[in-house]
Amino acid sequence: MTVTGAEIEKRAAAEAAARLVEDGMAVGLGTGSTVAFLLPALAARGLSGIRCVATSVATEEQARGLGIAVEDFDSLTRLDIAIDGTDQVAPDGWLIKGGGGAHLREKVVAAAADRFVVIGDSSKPVDALRGPVPVEIFGFGAASTLARLGDDVRPREVPRSPDGGLIADYRGPIGDPAELAAQLEADPGVAAHGLFPPTLVHDLLIATGDAVSHTKPKG
Repeated sequence: MTVTGAEIEKRAAAEAAARLVEDGMAVGLGTGSTVAFLLPALAARGLSGIRCVATSVATEEQARGLGIAVEDFDSLTRLDIAIDGTDQVAPDGWLIKGGGGAHLREKVVAAAADRFVVIGDSSKPVDALRGPVPVEIFGFGAASTLARLGDDVRPREVPRSPDGGLIADYRGPIGDPAELAAQLEADPGVAAHGLFPPTLVHDLLIATGDAVSHTKPKG
């Protein structure tokens, strides 16, 4: 099977992130194609005493298949580290995440972590964020919420989230990500959106070829 350049880069970034995990840590596991490379790299380290939570059923199933114990997040209040991929990262550190529809849980896990590490290949940095921006809408009153949000937010033809939310996408102009984030958050029917601020990210690992750059958006 031919290995693509993107796969080489995803593996490199994932392996660099796996080396940040130490014995006894509480670890948040993200979702997506880059995290799929993280899990075997983490399992290969043979760490002892780590406690993991997963942001999606797919991640949980893959982790357990590799011998990584995953527990319910209700058993932990803080995480030492959380590692996740990204769809886009702008020069100012703003991210778009949630192409897989797991952005609500991803954001909850990131906020609970002392160190949120974002990993990606060389296609992820962009000059400016471009839509769509994933949005999760509470199942209760979803039709009313969609009507308020207008034509720029459209439901995605995918199953509901594990928490019962309707997955949609904002397809209008982004402009200032902070302003759009505030606009979406102002509607009580929006459970989460896929705009992640740079203040949430502690480490950004981007691979170009087999070399991994390490930056800290928080300064």
